[in-house]
Amino acid sequence: MNLRFSASALWVAAVALASSSSAAPALRDAVAQKIAAEYPSLEAIYKDLHAHPELSFMETRTAALVAKELRSLGFDVTEKVGNTGVVAVLKNGPGKTVLIREDMDALPLLEKTGVPYASKAVVKDLAGKESPAMHACAHDAHITSLLGAARVLAALRTHWSGTLILVAQPAEEIGAGALAMLADGLYTRFGVPDYVIGMHVWAGLPAGTVHYVPGPVTANVDSIDILVRGVGGHGSRPHMTKDPVVIASEIVLALQTIVSRELEPGTPAVVTVGTFHGGTKRNIIPDEVKLELTLRSYDDAVAAHLIASIKRISEHTARAAGVPADRLPVVTAAETNTPVCANDPALTRRLAGVWRDWLGESSVSLAKPLTVGEDFARFGRTRHRVPICLWLVGATPPAEIAEAHRTGAILPGNHSPLFAPAPEPTLRGAITSLSAAALDLLAKK
Repeated sequence: MNLRFSASALWVAAVALASSSSAAPALRDAVAQKIAAEYPSLEAIYKDLHAHPELSFMETRTAALVAKELRSLGFDVTEKVGNTGVVAVLKNGPGKTVLIREDMDALPLLEKTGVPYASKAVVKDLAGKESPAMHACAHDAHITSLLGAARVLAALRTHWSGTLILVAQPAEEIGAGALAMLADGLYTRFGVPDYVIGMHVWAGLPAGTVHYVPGPVTANVDSIDILVRGVGGHGSRPHMTKDPVVIASEIVLALQTIVSRELEPGTPAVVTVGTFHGGTKRNIIPDEVKLELTLRSYDDAVAAHLIASIKRISEHTARAAGVPADRLPVVTAAETNTPVCANDPALTRRLAGVWRDWLGESSVSLAKPLTVGEDFARFGRTRHRVPICLWLVGATPPAEIAEAHRTGAILPGNHSPLFAPAPEPTLRGAITSLSAAALDLLAKK
């Protein structure tokens, strides 16, 4: 017999003998003991995942590890959902269905953290191109925490009733994994959940603490390309050309007025021109210039307004410069965007109360929305409109945060090659918050 389950059985029995008035504290103690018992093996999994990152839709090793672990806990596991995704189902009597989602993929980045388990991996992306890879957005911690919560909930199943669905999602970093899993029948094959929950480890917040946002927690992210076309020629004869470098420069400046002059003051939105490419030689006026933009907002109507304004400004700036109608700018949007992740306010406030009970007031706080993108949003944007909640778990030792405040130093953030979460407090906080949320939502009535 697996010793892990023997220990779990003892804890479950102890909780069952407790009086009803002490059931909640006893359950919290049982979860804490279970996490403590499992922590060494979970940290080993975390370090293994960190040292072996895989890029989007290439997460075969990670998926196999997840599937093997969850099968050993008694889950009904299905692999290759939405390409490399894993879905695990544990039915435990009548009740609600709760889906916990965490993501698997790493980033094409050379790690510079210096931790003993740092990635040295060089891997292939979907196009077959080799690249260094690193878990710079803590998805290794996400998967480890999912497995930790699975161990807790499988061991303490006498304390909840319903259906638990665990999802290890691929390709979050390219905004495609959630859509792929939903398109592959996530809700039709495994059931429509009553709630979808998940957490994201975040740099710059005290390790192990929980931070929540009722409403939008991450932003709409739209990728826009502008092809500015002109009439090229010799640099000595600009009057014989329609210079796309000048036109593109005017467009870049004009785009900055969209937020400041077209949106109601206080409306959050960001228009960033990230690349500006054109020309081959200093004395040649080129035929075209390419711009790449990212747009961020917390409202679908605002996102649509930004795109419409970009098209209007691009076209009429070119017209003002005398560009012929057949050479006007071409504005295109990427096929995959990341929609705003709007947490269900009632669900989020409910869980915030749960976390305060479990972790204490000082470890749980209201956060500000982030302008990053997260395709977790997709799980709440199907026709079913399932209530969702994505929260943040801090990853940075408080002493480092205090020192950065004192000196003005900039701490490594998510997507930095220097970002290395503090493993133990981060994982314990993440596993506890996931377990507590699921136990509350699946509590026996």
